[in-house]
Amino acid sequence: MENYGNEKKLDTFLLFVMVSLIAIGITTLYLLQPHLRGDLSNIDFYIQQITWFVIGGIGIAAIMLLDFDFYRKLTWPLYFLGIAMLAGLFVFAVEINGSYSWYQLPVGSLQPSEFMKVFLVITLAHVITSHNEQWTYKNLKYDSVLLIKILGLTIPPLVLIVMQPDLGSGMVIISIAGFLILISGIRWRFIFSLFGIIAVFSGFLVVIYLMFTEQFVNFWMDTPFRHAVYRIQAWQNPHLYADGSGMQSIRSMLAIGSGELFGKGLGNFQLSIPEQHSDMIFTAVAEQFGFIGSSVVIILYFLLIYRIIQIALDCRDPFGTYLAVGFVGMFFYQIFQNIGMSIQLLPLTGLPLPFLSYGGTSLLVYMAAIGIVLNIQSRKKEYMFETD
Repeated sequence: MENYGNEKKLDTFLLFVMVSLIAIGITTLYLLQPHLRGDLSNIDFYIQQITWFVIGGIGIAAIMLLDFDFYRKLTWPLYFLGIAMLAGLFVFAVEINGSYSWYQLPVGSLQPSEFMKVFLVITLAHVITSHNEQWTYKNLKYDSVLLIKILGLTIPPLVLIVMQPDLGSGMVIISIAGFLILISGIRWRFIFSLFGIIAVFSGFLVVIYLMFTEQFVNFWMDTPFRHAVYRIQAWQNPHLYADGSGMQSIRSMLAIGSGELFGKGLGNFQLSIPEQHSDMIFTAVAEQFGFIGSSVVIILYFLLIYRIIQIALDCRDPFGTYLAVGFVGMFFYQIFQNIGMSIQLLPLTGLPLPFLSYGGTSLLVYMAAIGIVLNIQSRKKEYMFETD
């Protein structure tokens, strides 16, 4: 028997983790401000970040007013709005660092791909839930139809984002779809076959690159993705590309290493790193607070993802579960990629570090995602005579 009299409770632990990460980011931006060079030194990034944090807090409150199941009704308007925003970039975008991923508005720049991540999570969660409500027997047709639906909705925004070009955000889109495929109900043998094909194809590309590096590079240099090839080469041999991405990798490693165990202290920055206030903010944290401070940040991210997974497991509404898992996929890849590129484990991309990096669009989107997860937790249904 369902109990409708339960008091809606706010998940203070998840909220605390999110606010802690944002506080670390704002503090780092404040301490980093005097060390930024050029036009960046005239912008108070930390004040703007505080403003976006307040707006995001109001947004979370608004999201909490409605039951998360209400967002199923907004699925298609949100999805096609996201597609339209991405398509509009081919006409109205402004170029930033070689990518046409932003609209220039009076209040600042807006990046549609960030919104598309949340819209895609809602859309795929709705489609998977509806599919499982309609199909009661799992067979090859069930697996094939559901996979086609997921891929059919994922590929259009993926293509539009990659063409900007923005491979980093494209990989986040793939991560979201991948996580949801894993728990969608598609049978494991079908999933293993799919991921096996992807692994073989990826391995083939790596072998081709290693055996015919020059020809491979020359081929891609004539495409819009030449910057990605350049970054891969700079990742492999940073000292050979010390005038660009290689320099950024070298300095980021020096900054992180110089922090040692306890860091250099508040505001003690000795290396100038491009985009340190945004994509490379982890290097600023490591230089100030050392290995200990960096570990605290990583632990907070672990707790963030762990708590969202707990909420997904506890939710008795399939739509809520799929929403939470989709956001796990979104956060997991961005955190792994950003920290990985900062320590030269992965090639450089333009992905911000959630809640820490400067950026109004990204902060609002990440806070909205947490708002939806908080909504799921606060409206968790309980049942009388229930056993654990």
